[in-house]
Amino acid sequence: MKKTGILKAMKLCLDYQKMTDGEREQLRTARLRELVAYARENSPYYQKLYQDIPDDFQLSDLPPVNKRELMDHWDEWVTDGDLKLSDAEEFMTDRNNIGSRLKGKYMVFTTSGSTGNPLVAVYDKTAENIMGAISACRSYARKEDLKAFILKGGKSIGVFADEGFYLGNSSIRSRLKTMPWKKKQLAVSSALWPVDKIVAQLNEFQPAMLGGYPSHLELLSEEAAAGRLRIHPVIIMTGGEYLSDALRQKLADTFHCYVQTSYSCTEGGTVACECTHRHFHVNDDWLIVEAVDGNGDPVADGVQAEKILLTNLYNYTQPYIRYEVTDRVIMHHEPCPCGNSSPWLELEGRTDDVTEFREGEETVRIAPLSFYALLKEIHGIRRFQLVVYPENRIEVRLEEKEGTGRQAAFEAAKTALTDYLASQNVHHVQITLTEETPRQDKGSGKFKHIISCRQETPKAV
Repeated sequence: MKKTGILKAMKLCLDYQKMTDGEREQLRTARLRELVAYARENSPYYQKLYQDIPDDFQLSDLPPVNKRELMDHWDEWVTDGDLKLSDAEEFMTDRNNIGSRLKGKYMVFTTSGSTGNPLVAVYDKTAENIMGAISACRSYARKEDLKAFILKGGKSIGVFADEGFYLGNSSIRSRLKTMPWKKKQLAVSSALWPVDKIVAQLNEFQPAMLGGYPSHLELLSEEAAAGRLRIHPVIIMTGGEYLSDALRQKLADTFHCYVQTSYSCTEGGTVACECTHRHFHVNDDWLIVEAVDGNGDPVADGVQAEKILLTNLYNYTQPYIRYEVTDRVIMHHEPCPCGNSSPWLELEGRTDDVTEFREGEETVRIAPLSFYALLKEIHGIRRFQLVVYPENRIEVRLEEKEGTGRQAAFEAAKTALTDYLASQNVHHVQITLTEETPRQDKGSGKFKHIISCRQETPKAV
């Protein structure tokens, strides 16, 4: 793919919105064929995978891929022979590299691991620019909110896990490193901080736009209702977790502004943008979304899919072609009243739990991504799950990485959890290791990292 600057990328996004359906289909087909040809020529993994694929292939002819398979072949998957997974992992050991570029060329991100297995992703400057253009051109559902945001000074802050190489956090850090004069308009608040510290920062910053995980914003809405958080945003944008209708209304009533969300993932950036009818319209000029059942076969419109197959048409360094994402969606192609002719989705969303701890007479609520961000950085842990019970009891289920002792991995997790909870003023906690391994929910098939349980008694080993 030719190098594309941010202004050119924005023009491409805007031009697409003026195309006929036939012109759009022709463009998507051309971009897919160009991507596949490049992957075949430059990725040893895809060379082997596509060796029997004809030149006049259909999308369905291409075999699906998944996270574990690609991570197992990371060095052969990427199209730059100088890129190695070991280099990326070493790069991520230094938190000062968040927002910087590996080898001066690539942003490095890790997924949130909703299936329990995080992925290491790399994006070149062109891919970054296209992600940025999609956000700039399509993130606001209502024009009046964009206007109000600009008129109020364009100050935005996101409450994120700021110690990891996550898409949202790293993208903001990158902008602040390249444009340090933006510090008065753009900021990150750490989701790992105690709530009162986040509140103090927000009160001082006074954002026009507030972003963050729904579970953290719910805690902040309670601070606002109590009179401790005194901000007046004109727009709230959530991400990273499912936004329920009840919480959306609660945030709108508390902060007196419009609340919206989007459907994003590290492998595809903003996959779908929400319109005023709360339909998630796929950015199908740059991403192809296939709704499929458990066997990978297509499901009809209006029927819940077990997962999607995602094709990213702009990441040439690390091609995602029919990549399995275990999100349950319902696909729609019927016209939307908003006028956007791109297909739209209904989302089931991720469902990690907010947990509660008691310290004396005080109840301390912890948002799930705080725990996730903490334990994900322990390199001896491959996969984990926390179950939180009454009386401040935590059961740890884990899979250790090869070459790491199970007990050693648990002790590292226990120390991290103990120190973090102490920073939240929770000093009395019982943390035990169970012989059980992390597992998916039997009903939904989704993986929850953080489970709040009010009845079952944990079994320690």
